[in-house]
Amino acid sequence: MKKLLYITCNSKPENISASKTVGREFINAFLEKNNDFELKEIELYDINIPRLHYKYFKGRNEIVDEQVYDKLSEDEKKEVARIVELAKEFKDADFYVIAAPMWSLLFPAPLKEYLDCIIQQDITIKIEPNDIRGLLDDKCRTMVYIQSSGGPVPWLLERKINHGGTYLKDIFKFLRIKHFHEIFVDNTQFTEEQEHKAVEKGKKEARDLASSL
Repeated sequence: MKKLLYITCNSKPENISASKTVGREFINAFLEKNNDFELKEIELYDINIPRLHYKYFKGRNEIVDEQVYDKLSEDEKKEVARIVELAKEFKDADFYVIAAPMWSLLFPAPLKEYLDCIIQQDITIKIEPNDIRGLLDDKCRTMVYIQSSGGPVPWLLERKINHGGTYLKDIFKFLRIKHFHEIFVDNTQFTEEQEHKAVEKGKKEARDLASSL
């Protein structure tokens, strides 16, 4: 079966999270149409994401070799293994959905820490003396990014202040994920009416997008 990796980055439970609510709408609609996908869910606040200590690497994004690895403590070895596990799990997927809020014009820190873990030499990237390239063009992959924000984001300024969406689009393009889609759930903070309206609009966009993929 193909693999759908659903990554959320919000400590709120789903019933009070706009991004997770819209994310679930997309997941349900997509799986209803595409029953050949196996779903794996990750909440980044609930899993171990190693800090990338220099001891774990022999070069940028390249895990230590066996000789150095053997000298690490047992806890350090577990962290190295966890980095490799996360990177391979990401590469193994065919379809990705990330749901997160906008925080300080970006996204919560665990998502950046996760991305740093999964971008690893000979798994998702290849770094050579005269070249650096993503390795995720070995099959057709798709990424959907669902972002909520408390205030309204004028469309004229969206690309200037929405650094989260811009960064993710750029990083996944670099990794050679061919298809990238966005759903923005804006203006969720001030009144229940505004939040309900924004979430319902996002859910409709999620269903429409799922039906088109």
